[in-house]
Amino acid sequence: MSSIELRVTISRQTVEVWKGSLLLQSYPVSTSKFGIGNEEGSFRTPLGRFEICEKYGEDQALHTIFKARKPIGKWNPDEDTKGADLILSRILRLNGLEEKNANSFQRYIYIHGTNHEDKIGSAASNGCVRMTNRDIGELYDLVPLWTPVLISAS
Repeated sequence: MSSIELRVTISRQTVEVWKGSLLLQSYPVSTSKFGIGNEEGSFRTPLGRFEICEKYGEDQALHTIFKARKPIGKWNPDEDTKGADLILSRILRLNGLEEKNANSFQRYIYIHGTNHEDKIGSAASNGCVRMTNRDIGELYDLVPLWTPVLISAS
């Protein structure tokens, strides 16, 4: 088990990296524009305790586009992709550890990079926790598999 823990706070739109009682890092994020919830197909961000059960993107360049967790190309920030919800750079897949969020793995709830970096800091995602591509690259390197994650409303 890792001594590092991630804490996502929806009211502040942040993810913090904690080692015991020491705050190592804080990053702005974007959680769901539809609010919080655990229902399948709700596009809401689930609450509770999770663990990082899968990691994708280690050998890929930042801005790599993922489809079904496989690299399919590279995002060009100069192209208009505002209508698309791209999963970029790195993926930290979450597994819910409580009955209420146990479906998070099947819902494909991730912490990942985005083509909507301009919306980081506000609720704008479709359920996942979005980060800037630079930040998810840094976070990916900081956290091992099975790192605990707490997502709370405030």
